[in-house]
Amino acid sequence: MTEQPAAPEQPAAPAGPARTDFADGEWHRLHPATPLFRGGIAFVAIIGVLIVNLRDRLLAIFVGADDDDFVSGGDLESDAIDYIVREELIIVALLVGIGVLALIVAGFWLSWRVHMFRITDEVVEVRSGILFRTNRKARLDRIQGINIARPFVPRLFGAAKLEISVAGNDANVPLAYLRGADADALRRDILLLASGAQRAGRPADPAAPAAADAAGSGIGGMLEQRAAELLAPELDVEVAQPQSVVRMNPGRLIGSTLLSETTIILVAMLVALTVFIAITGELGLLLAMFPGLIGLGGFLVTRITRSLRYSIAATPDGVRVGFGLLSTTNETLPPGRIHSVKISQPLLWRPAGWWQIAVNRASRSSQNGAAGQQQTTILPVGNLDDVRAVLRLLLPEVATDEAMPVLEQGILGRDADGGYTVSPPRARVLRWFSRRRNGYLVGPTAVLLRAGAIWRSLTIVPLTRTQSVAVRQGPLLRALRLGEVHVHTVAGPIVPSIGALDRRDAMRLFDDVARASVSAAQADTSHRWRQA
Repeated sequence: MTEQPAAPEQPAAPAGPARTDFADGEWHRLHPATPLFRGGIAFVAIIGVLIVNLRDRLLAIFVGADDDDFVSGGDLESDAIDYIVREELIIVALLVGIGVLALIVAGFWLSWRVHMFRITDEVVEVRSGILFRTNRKARLDRIQGINIARPFVPRLFGAAKLEISVAGNDANVPLAYLRGADADALRRDILLLASGAQRAGRPADPAAPAAADAAGSGIGGMLEQRAAELLAPELDVEVAQPQSVVRMNPGRLIGSTLLSETTIILVAMLVALTVFIAITGELGLLLAMFPGLIGLGGFLVTRITRSLRYSIAATPDGVRVGFGLLSTTNETLPPGRIHSVKISQPLLWRPAGWWQIAVNRASRSSQNGAAGQQQTTILPVGNLDDVRAVLRLLLPEVATDEAMPVLEQGILGRDADGGYTVSPPRARVLRWFSRRRNGYLVGPTAVLLRAGAIWRSLTIVPLTRTQSVAVRQGPLLRALRLGEVHVHTVAGPIVPSIGALDRRDAMRLFDDVARASVSAAQADTSHRWRQA
């Protein structure tokens, strides 16, 4: 990744009111082409397959040729189409087909008509369903992120799917689909309302939307707009500050994929398969393992293509992560929604100096991340400069200029460098290689947990996001006068814990985190970041 040179800081612009027609507290419908995007494309594909398979029959019916010219073999007496032709039921069959098609179209249309949403000052509410009605609400103060996905086919029509991630299991609220420009504007307005900014009515210039529509009217204007959307970067340059954009290096992306565990497994399978065939001459195993090899190879290719155009940027309403080549995705994480951060380095990445950053969040997006996993990996691969830049974006109150040397000691250092408290010498029984790195530090805004000498990692838990802290001591730890501490946050790929500490150090960590987290939570205002 590359970080653009820093520019002088400009004074922050005052928060504006919600500005789209959607955020007016009234009920609105989705994109008119939503039925096509949801089920129409699959329906058209089925019709195409039927037409291809019935090509000969259709030619025989409409051209008037004999069946023997098009169909060879088979029992025509049992053929349904032959029966329809023989009994002169072609018109009836066409009417039945048209009726079924009309019912399907009417069902799609009715489903679109009853699927509505509204945005109020407090909630996002969605109503849907024909026979089984569903009403879902998401409180604005519990929003954990807003994801905008643009699958390739809807993207050609200028449509996008907006998903509001809310704390809780299966609590997300999807809006599929909206016009691309409406999705971007609606995200901005929802974040403004969630941040504490108050609604101030309709736009001051009501002629602006009409002028924008006029500029894009006509077939030429529409095609030009679609082409601009396909070529445009996923990040909104009007919102993201150019000096804070971090982008993915394609060469580093490919290199990290080749040095991943999946690639090693694929290569090992190929080598073992080649040796087995060379010794036995049997090709049956190749046929048996071929689907698995194709699956692993496809995963690696998908990981690369999805991570292309990967970028991270700061916005007034949080961090925005965007990626994708044909189908694109971008997600905005509001301030205070990152519960823990883990910086890790796989062994094979150490010679190149590459690192990865993952986070814990209070919600789960239905959209997969760049590597095909849940969107918890914020930095798939980057060097130390990228790590510094991303930490400043994710945790600006933690990764300050004064605290950065301490964080770097957590990433690269060992022993008591930077003020870390490490495991005592007797912990060598449990930490053969990592004892001198295994340690912690409680700072003014976060607790840092450092571990690993071969697979190095640093876990950062903001004090405002800690939910509880626990000290554990099993029989072996008790015999060695050691203890382990768990700092509890929301569930996720990161488990903030540190073991093999001196018993007194473990109790001191417990007391410090418990006391500091209460004070930090009382002073926390990140959930209403624009209210001031």
